[in-house]
Parts: sequence; C-alpha cells; structure tokens
Amino acid sequence: MTKNVLEVHPGVCGFTARIEAVSEDKRNVVLRIESECETIRALAARLPLPVDGYEEIRDGFAGTVHQAVRETLKGCCSGCVVPSGLFKAMQVAASLALPADAGIRFAAPLREPRSEEGASG
Repeated sequence: MTKNVLEVHPGVCGFTARIEAVSEDKRNVVLRIESECETIRALAARLPLPVDGYEEIRDGFAGTVHQAVRETLKGCCSGCVVPSGLFKAMQVAASLALPADAGIRFAAPLREPRSEEGASG
C-alpha cells in the first residue's frame, strides 16, 4: 500500500488544503481532500473513487481528475494550485512519480532580451 499526504498552500485566499492519496495496488488511487475552501470541497465531491492513475497519466488534461477541476473551478479559482497538488499526489500514490516538494514563488522580473542591433556592439 502506498499513502501520501500533501499540504497545499494556495496563496492569498489562505485556504490550505490537505490531500491524501492511497493506493492498495499502485494503480487505483483514492483521493481525499480536506479544506476550508467551499470550492475545493466541491471538487473533492466530484472526484471518482478510485481514479486509475495510469489512465490519468495517459489522458492528461482530458482525464477524470482534470475534468472535475474544469467543471468545478471557475473565475478566480481557475488559477488555484490545489489541482496540481492533487494530480501530483495521485502520481506518487500510483508510483508514477517520486515524492518531492514543489512550489510557486514570485521572483525578480526577467531580463529584457538584447536586441540584434545592440548585440553586435
């Protein structure tokens, strides 16, 4: 059995989500989400139990997890990072990815590209 728990901090909304992904056979994954966010709780209710990790990887954004995300997260919630954590938890529980922390952090602006005229000196 594989089991992992992720804690996702989506940002300014302050609604931390805890995601648990459990698989008895390293393929079929039961996903559970705890969150104070009403939208994320609605997403959790839409997820099929279990999800087939191999089919989700094959289908990518057309898979059942992302379909539930598209049907549930609208407007400003479309940029929520919780669905990425959900998909990553599923991958790890199905032994399709290694567990490693991920993140989004605001950084300094990118440098402006040098023009061709200025590059020749």
